[in-house]
Amino acid sequence: MSARRLVGLETEYGIIRPSMPKANATVLSAQVVDSYAQLVAETNSQVRGARWDYADESPLQDARGFTVARDQAHPTQLTDVEPEVDAGIWTAESVALDGNDARVGSTLYQEKDSTDVVMNMVLGNGARLYVDHAHPEYSSPESTTPRAAVLWDQAGDEVMRRAMDTAARLGSGELLMYKNNTDNKSVSYGAHENYLVPRSVEFSSLVQGLTPFFATRQIFCGAGRVGKGMLGQRKEFQISQRADFFEAEVGLETTVNRPIINTRDEPHSNWDKYRRLHVIIGDANLGQISTLLRVGTTNLVLSLIEAGAAPKLELGDPVAALQQISHDPSLKTAVRLRDGRKLTAIEIQREYLSAAQDYCQWQGHDDPDTAEILERWAQVLDLLERDPLLAADQIDWIAKYKLITSFAQRHNLSLDDPRVGMLDLQWADLRQDKGLYYRLAARGAIQTIFSQEEINRAVTEPPEDTRAYLRGKTLQRYAPYVVAANWDALSFSVPGARKISRIFLPEPLDGTRRDVGELFDAQLEIDEFIDQLARRA
Repeated sequence: MSARRLVGLETEYGIIRPSMPKANATVLSAQVVDSYAQLVAETNSQVRGARWDYADESPLQDARGFTVARDQAHPTQLTDVEPEVDAGIWTAESVALDGNDARVGSTLYQEKDSTDVVMNMVLGNGARLYVDHAHPEYSSPESTTPRAAVLWDQAGDEVMRRAMDTAARLGSGELLMYKNNTDNKSVSYGAHENYLVPRSVEFSSLVQGLTPFFATRQIFCGAGRVGKGMLGQRKEFQISQRADFFEAEVGLETTVNRPIINTRDEPHSNWDKYRRLHVIIGDANLGQISTLLRVGTTNLVLSLIEAGAAPKLELGDPVAALQQISHDPSLKTAVRLRDGRKLTAIEIQREYLSAAQDYCQWQGHDDPDTAEILERWAQVLDLLERDPLLAADQIDWIAKYKLITSFAQRHNLSLDDPRVGMLDLQWADLRQDKGLYYRLAARGAIQTIFSQEEINRAVTEPPEDTRAYLRGKTLQRYAPYVVAANWDALSFSVPGARKISRIFLPEPLDGTRRDVGELFDAQLEIDEFIDQLARRA
């Protein structure tokens, strides 16, 4: 029983150009990625050349035992092909859709061939930065502890800030980015989680054990939103930004008919041994404690499921329960279970916490990560039960709720006032001098785990205890020879070699500093480095 597990987080960011409110979001997202590639190239001119390798992607494989036909899949599900950029996409007309400022649009990438625009890259910290439809997305490197997951997720926010600054410095104009999940105009974008689980665990057990947990964990990891419904038409505060966009209990989709339990079966590792649980029901957290609890408690619940010790709970209507809980910041709402009971989200979470505590007491645990998550989980549930506002220094939605309701009361405003809407958006602004979350954190009103110096280091350095170390360090040291990379492979092209060398990395816990650190310390020539990797594969 442990809160440690291989985890990776994905975040899609909201993006706008203030001077061109209707600018093409895909173009703006490409600017973000390309600007960061240019920033990296200023220190290593070859790093930006490593493209993403799509050879091992299989997004239409369903964990329930079948594969969806490509002609039956929603276009957004086809993530196994390189995004294409129309040759005319950088024109003023395509960027400035509203026609308000064609002059600005025409200077975006003047004289830059669209085929040279970087839309997908592997970073020196082992992460992936790319354009996902209409959003820039950062996928963190694999990590093994809840704290590490938080750190490299925070590094993604810093990557985006640097990309914004670089775009402005290079003359592309001001871009603003937001770590949120909806534009309140029917569009929602994701904050996904990925957990490595044994393939021997029945998927039905994951569905049964996780559904009540996922429907209720929002009480400590929701990001908060002013607006109810996909259009945000009812101007009331709710706990989760994503809850109103979920319509199914189980399914493969991620952008339409969103399910509480996603069935994508794409492990990015040894297929026979592992399953990657792809979690799409979560908010993008700015707060470090909310992210820590989101990952750490999920790790513990997965351990319970694997041990056959998860609580036997079954919601009567999971989708309705998810939304009912989100719509009640008082946390008093009780939802119906199939056995006839009605429990609040706090009570359901206590069932999971008690099961984890009992199992750990029986089996024991010997790592500080598990002890920390159990302690924080219990403490936050106690606070939420007494008064949710007592957790305002730890939990995203509560800090935001406190700020917004205080502002509205102080100025005698209703929540449908445009100034409240602007406050809601400004909360998620990634600029540290403008974003309201960051301003509160700077005053000590929100607890943090990591310093800015630690986050800055995670921007450039990979975790040392997963294959992300090998991926990241290879990009740092041998970038000119890396022609493609993905989560489980590195491909090299060496002058004089007859073919590309592709090194498979099916074991996520191989390729660590302990495994291959000596290869980088030895300053090997590229051919010898590849030979050594091939021997270890």
